[in-house]
Amino acid sequence: MSRLRVLFVTGSWKAHLYPMVPLAWALQSAGHDVRVAGEPNFVDSITEAGLTAVSVGGDETLQQRTRRILGGDPREAPLPAPPFSTDSLYEIGNGHRDGLPWEEINWLFDNLVLPGMWLLNDELVDDLVTYCRSWQPDLVLCDVMTHAGAVAADAVGAAHARLMFWLDLSLRMRGDFLRALERQPLGQRPDPVRDWYRGWAQKYGRPFTEELVTGQFAINVLPERCRLEPHERTLSMRHVPYNGRSVVPSWLYDPPRVPRVLMTFGISKVSWAVMPGMSAEQMQDTLDSLADLDIELVLTLSDEEREQLHRVPENTRIVNFVPLNVILPSCSAVIHHGGAGSFNGAMMHGIPQLVVEYSVDSPVKRVVLRKTRAGLSLAPDEVTGPRIRECLTRLLEDDVFRGCAGRLQQEALAQPAPSALVPDLERITAELRSRRG
Repeated sequence: MSRLRVLFVTGSWKAHLYPMVPLAWALQSAGHDVRVAGEPNFVDSITEAGLTAVSVGGDETLQQRTRRILGGDPREAPLPAPPFSTDSLYEIGNGHRDGLPWEEINWLFDNLVLPGMWLLNDELVDDLVTYCRSWQPDLVLCDVMTHAGAVAADAVGAAHARLMFWLDLSLRMRGDFLRALERQPLGQRPDPVRDWYRGWAQKYGRPFTEELVTGQFAINVLPERCRLEPHERTLSMRHVPYNGRSVVPSWLYDPPRVPRVLMTFGISKVSWAVMPGMSAEQMQDTLDSLADLDIELVLTLSDEEREQLHRVPENTRIVNFVPLNVILPSCSAVIHHGGAGSFNGAMMHGIPQLVVEYSVDSPVKRVVLRKTRAGLSLAPDEVTGPRIRECLTRLLEDDVFRGCAGRLQQEALAQPAPSALVPDLERITAELRSRRG
């Protein structure tokens, strides 16, 4: 196979970039030319990973852009909650579900999907297409939220795929939308997602195809039984942790004397709308409720958040950051917000986990944990210190959770390492490129 030019396209969050890094390095180590496109304020994070960055978009940060377009401070504007149950979106292994009705799926697109598409992509498309026309990539691998990457790939005839490091809610919602659309009267079938893609595609002389929305194929790190309906062409890949610049703290040199529990709520925040999180009062209530347990609780908190606490129990160690792949092997349980890095990291180490549902797709993680029995979850309105204590005690004392987490770990480890995907990516790229002539 001749040397490929591979362009990764990422949103401006470390939690989105970091899962890409092992695959980018696998392709680079195999002799392919790899570059990563991101906004100007994010290129340092890309180059810190030892990868070549391409700056696309303006100097305006995502927060500044949100404030200009929508008004107000995005840090003070949480995502709106749907006025209906979305449980149907999270069903796993149900290929016969009817999907959400027209009014509900449209609410999700109007309030959650479309604003993200505009804010995260409109400023990137022209620069990405200009760069792709210059560099002529063979393959473009996109973060699931960077739709601009698909437009640019299509404009130059590159193969393109979506990288899935969590559950593919967007593909499921697209399927629900199209099924509901078919039942609408002729003349009353608006499709704003299609219109967004079509507008950009036509600008560059290309027609709209559904492949722009779904990608030509997908790469997924979750074991098959934990996926929603996957893309019809999906490559499985093992999750390999990357945590940025990391140092092993000296207190991790020795094994813990009592069960170690990690409580962490992610390395980055959503910039254009803040997810709800544990308040200082809830955090204090949790620490107080766990204070008499014979455990070592390691809690990651910023200095600002730590200053809001009135007391720290003797069994609690507070740190700003600790690399997940360094601490997880010594842990007996993990409490986290449902982010991809925390969930996949705990899965890869066979650690029972308690998900406090603060990430966008954490309700799906609840379904996964229920299906696999590898952990427990709490909805935001259930979060109290006593409830976290109750769930954590179950995880530590019931061997079923440890056994089920171990089985899920084996399924995850059985998936191909990033390096093993390189021949498949070479073959698929050649096939898809030949289709365009």
